Amino acid sequence: MNQMMKQRICIFGAGSIGCYVGGRMAAAGCPVTLIGRERLRLELIHSGLHLTDLLGADLRVKPDAFCFATDADAAADAELVLVTVKSADTAAAGRSLAKVLKPGTVVISFQNGMGNAGLLRDALQQQTVLGGMVQFNVLNRGGGHFHQGSEGGLEVEQHPAIEPFSAAFARAGLPLKLHTDMLPVQWAKLLLNLNNPINALSNLPLKAELSQRAFRKCIALAQAEALRLMGSAGIRPTRLTPLPPNWIPGLLKVPTWWEDLEAGRITEVDWLNGEIVRLAEKMGHHAPVNARLIALIREAEAGGKRHWSGEDLLNELKQAAQG
Repeated sequence: MNQMMKQRICIFGAGSIGCYVGGRMAAAGCPVTLIGRERLRLELIHSGLHLTDLLGADLRVKPDAFCFATDADAAADAELVLVTVKSADTAAAGRSLAKVLKPGTVVISFQNGMGNAGLLRDALQQQTVLGGMVQFNVLNRGGGHFHQGSEGGLEVEQHPAIEPFSAAFARAGLPLKLHTDMLPVQWAKLLLNLNNPINALSNLPLKAELSQRAFRKCIALAQAEALRLMGSAGIRPTRLTPLPPNWIPGLLKVPTWWEDLEAGRITEVDWLNGEIVRLAEKMGHHAPVNARLIALIREAEAGGKRHWSGEDLLNELKQAAQG
């Protein structure tokens, strides 16, 4: 067994993204431990993992080819930990991992939002914590089947500590794209994710939502507001799509789709649209469109309206913008 195969990899927060990435690593022969909820553990010990993507990949990983645990103790012998928990759980994840990880363990935050790697660094001062980003979305189709539904790869902060693992990611079909500065990449991904609350409030599949001009205008309002604030702050989001970021409001191509409301989970709106609101506050400005989307999502989480028509939502956001 070569060195790459001996590297023990842990996925902390094994949901859709975590199971897909960890499953691809396991399919490539890496020793992988998934740490997640008991419900998913019971599902996967019977079904194993079935991993597909839009390019035709179709992989099956038997239950005995990976480990699934529900406690952070299972990460104790890991050399690489990929953190994929929701942003609200980052601080708690850092505290749990700090109790068990070896000094020098490499930890990558593959999460939405801007500040998660920093929170992990605060808790994991004897480990090497790197910022990262997953460009693609993953759909849980049930029965252990996870499907990569959009293009993109894994983006990671450049650091010598990541080099020993690069070959394993490449073998798994998930080559790492390294960046000396992750912030422009994360801001660009956040721009695309500003569609998430709009998609959730439409209660439509992504394709159906984007087929309606009114919803596309809602996205444009949220993104244009964000881009104005980024420009004032001197933030230049990198180019993630075939179009420059400043064209995104008019020609959105690759937003993600939000399942949290459907499943009754608390969303990550505070780490997406909330980042725009906080950026505005730091400069003494306002972000009324994104602030209103946060309020509408909070109402929906509490059982309020979540079946908006495109025209109604557009009017609501226009009114917020006009103050």
